[in-house]
Amino acid sequence: MLLVERGHGALVGRWAVPGGRVEWGETLEDAARREVREETGLDVRLGPVVWTGEYIGPGDPPTWHYTLVDFVGYPLGGTLAPGDDARDARWVTVSEARELPLADSMPVLFENLAPYL
Repeated sequence: MLLVERGHGALVGRWAVPGGRVEWGETLEDAARREVREETGLDVRLGPVVWTGEYIGPGDPPTWHYTLVDFVGYPLGGTLAPGDDARDARWVTVSEARELPLADSMPVLFENLAPYL
């Protein structure tokens, strides 16, 4: 699986699949492909959605609310190199990934990826 080490923000130093914000007028699929390209240098074809979730920050009203949509992706081209807000980018097995400091959503994603690995 393709993971990036976050280089900025709240999850700095943690590993996760590439991702980020959807820009105004952008589809989820276009955003996912763009984020993968920006963070890893790779172009991908997307497969099915394998997991969705959300994280809501503290406070009343909450200080943040993230909705996560994870796709299966297949590399089409490009050269793997960290970019944008990624400190590192690499291909890893699930067992190798479990040894890294992961974002909180990753263990749940691993369960949903099992049929694709």
